[in-house]
Amino acid sequence: MTTTRAGPFELETLRRGSGRPILIIHGNNPVHPNAPFLDRLAKHGEVIAPSHPGFGASPPPDDFDTMYDLVNLYLSVLETLGSDDITVIGFSFGGWIAAELAVANPTNLARLVLVDPVGIKLGGREERDIVHFFNTDPAELNQRSWHDPARRPAGIYALGWQATISDAMTDQEMIALARNWDSLCLYAWRPHMFNPGLKQWLHRIAMPAQVIWGESDRIVTPDYGRAYAGLIPGAAFTTIPNAGHHPELEQPDAFVEAVARFMDVTKGPRR
Repeated sequence: MTTTRAGPFELETLRRGSGRPILIIHGNNPVHPNAPFLDRLAKHGEVIAPSHPGFGASPPPDDFDTMYDLVNLYLSVLETLGSDDITVIGFSFGGWIAAELAVANPTNLARLVLVDPVGIKLGGREERDIVHFFNTDPAELNQRSWHDPARRPAGIYALGWQATISDAMTDQEMIALARNWDSLCLYAWRPHMFNPGLKQWLHRIAMPAQVIWGESDRIVTPDYGRAYAGLIPGAAFTTIPNAGHHPELEQPDAFVEAVARFMDVTKGPRR
């Protein structure tokens, strides 16, 4: 692990590989060094995966508790990378951050990949687009998150909101899990996992975009994903079979293949 400094903030950061920057914006847990997609993706560029403030070992700054804060932080992170050919990949909650970042339209963001993102409201007032992360039984969340829950990848990197503290976890892992959970609540409790205004601004996304979805995702369904992609001008929509809400963990080869293909057909900095 290294540290990335963005303005006054210091972020724990995992780096792997070399070449054109691939900025990962993580979901409810930071990217684990043993995540199965990581080395595969690092063959296509330098993977840079910071931990959001309050997650992992990144300190939580005072008065930093909104999506607005996170978006401005990642605008600063983009600037520190010193490139005009940056690929941003956002997972789940991080996909929401990445979408907001792309709406802000920084010129050094060359391409955008959203992986089972949350962030927008599509249904009516009484309809739930996104399964409630905080008020749903962990066993149900586990079932909804994976194509085959019995074969989900082992390890802390695969534990999400459905995780429970167990004797098999180290003290450090238990502390990290609790910090991640608390921080997710801070940023996304209400409204639950979406910005009421984001949907109407997705048309501002001007860089090439790809939306990737696990076909078996029942946290946010593929239909939600198709509608999300349809709001982004020119966005491609790709589904990954035999994968739920975490296709990068359940099907790392198919996931990286989809990302690499997209990066290759959109080579070069944004014009």
